[in-house]
Amino acid sequence: MFNFMSPFSDQAIIFNFTSIQRKTIWQIAAQRFQILKSEMNASATVGVGTCLSTSKPLSIGLTPVPICLLRRRRRCLMIGAETEVELAASEAQPASRRLILLRHAKSSWQHPSLRDHDRPLSKTGRVDAVTVSRKLQRMGWIPQLILCSDALRTRETLNIMQEEARGFLEAEVHFISSYYSIAAMDGQTAEHLQRTICHYSRDELFTIMCMGHNRGWEEAASMFTGASVELKTCNAALLEAPGKSWEEAFAVAGYGGWKLQGIVTPSSNL
Repeated sequence: MFNFMSPFSDQAIIFNFTSIQRKTIWQIAAQRFQILKSEMNASATVGVGTCLSTSKPLSIGLTPVPICLLRRRRRCLMIGAETEVELAASEAQPASRRLILLRHAKSSWQHPSLRDHDRPLSKTGRVDAVTVSRKLQRMGWIPQLILCSDALRTRETLNIMQEEARGFLEAEVHFISSYYSIAAMDGQTAEHLQRTICHYSRDELFTIMCMGHNRGWEEAASMFTGASVELKTCNAALLEAPGKSWEEAFAVAGYGGWKLQGIVTPSSNL
């Protein structure tokens, strides 16, 4: 906390900056104030010509600047310096990358003759997909890129979410057939997700959702965050890590470095 009394005002001004940032603010403000003083000195007298009888220069004096205007100008200089430091600090911070790992909604076992890949959602699964999509939209976790298993139950989960939340409909979508099979292979899902995300992502995409199956999805969520994550049907793990690109986010966070921001479930209060 930084508190000082302005020499041109009887009001204290408070800033939240580090010692280095405070020094920078004073330097910028001092430079600007010197420019202001130079302008005022240069304009205090203005030459208007030469006296014909004495050959001496003629000049006129200008009205002094009111003290209230000086106070206002001084305050503007400080605020401008503060803004420059804030912008520089924000530009130095790497952007945050948000990853949603969503397990498909509950599927139906009504037709045992169907292949597992072709099982549709149950009635409960459809309701849950509506609920979770609304929660994600309300929380602002709307994906710009969706990578989805091509199994019927994941595609139906996505279709329902797109119907309920416009942001999901506007996202770029790719169906990844390997997401179905990789989820059944121990210890391989996290690395596979990282490869596909880096392949399809771009630097301007900050939120990505991967839709797939257990046990791979909760295994990947646990590896990325370093926590024990359980993902029941239609549960979404919200992960976040800093990085100017997705490659940088994965390189910096590695396994165990992603922050678990929460798990959205059909019955949660999130």
